[in-house]
Amino acid sequence: MPNKPDGRVGEGMRYDVEHALVLYAEDYVIIPAKAIYDDDVISSVKDVISGCHIYAIGLLPIVDFVGASQNDRTLVCHLKVLNETKDVKFSLPDGINLGAEEDIWYLSDAEGVRYWPSEPDMQRQLQAQTGCFNFNVLYVGQAYGKEGERNALDRLRKHETLQRIAVEGIPEGYALYVLMLSIQTGNRTMTVFNPFAEDKSQGEDRIRMGLNKLFDTDEGERVTLYEASLIRHFEPKFNKAFKESFPSTNLKVLADCYEKDFSAIVAEISIDELPFSFLSEKVPATDTVLAAFHLHSAADRKAFFFGQ
Repeated sequence: MPNKPDGRVGEGMRYDVEHALVLYAEDYVIIPAKAIYDDDVISSVKDVISGCHIYAIGLLPIVDFVGASQNDRTLVCHLKVLNETKDVKFSLPDGINLGAEEDIWYLSDAEGVRYWPSEPDMQRQLQAQTGCFNFNVLYVGQAYGKEGERNALDRLRKHETLQRIAVEGIPEGYALYVLMLSIQTGNRTMTVFNPFAEDKSQGEDRIRMGLNKLFDTDEGERVTLYEASLIRHFEPKFNKAFKESFPSTNLKVLADCYEKDFSAIVAEISIDELPFSFLSEKVPATDTVLAAFHLHSAADRKAFFFGQ
């Protein structure tokens, strides 16, 4: 919540009880864009995809493994990224050593059992150690339907913007990917009790309002608000319409949410397993996405929901 110059949290907020709706991603699928038509790939993640109503289209650098070496108890993997060789290091337990047969690299123990870091592990360490593995967000959208019967894959397989991005050409050294997200299944609100409020007469009523919001904001509304929050946050290159407001495929849902009188909306992506950071033309690389919007003033609320 905003602070006044004297540092007292909550000054300038109108009411003594205010509520923020908190939305966060709880699961994901990341695949190359061309794989959305590959039934073998999709079948391996279909259970997760069925709950994914949010999607992002973006670019990831192509990573090529070019060799490995061992330095005492450290495995060094040599990876080529955007015409540069990056060294990614892994600590080796005692008794585990690097070996190779022709072009096959492996780690083995005294019994001859072989190991190797997984591709996601390699990518995570590449990002952690070099900062060069970033998902460049080009477009954000949603697919929900009336009762949640549609998911992100349903939309992506017939997606004009995805086709347009592919046709316009992918920069050398990059590949086009789609990230599908499922958001939390229940509502989360954050309530602030503010002793410096301008209006302290409505506390009991506003506590009741907060409970009503908690139970009355349905999944379709959460999906719409989450999509809109990410678009406003990243301002992706191909979300051209409504960049300065909250776009959505369902403007009526936004209008209904306007009446709920939230004081703030927060949309998060904080999944430790994701192997990359996020960025866009507006947002520098970040491991965790925190799209937070304060809605205390009438002007902020109208801009948030209607772009006015």
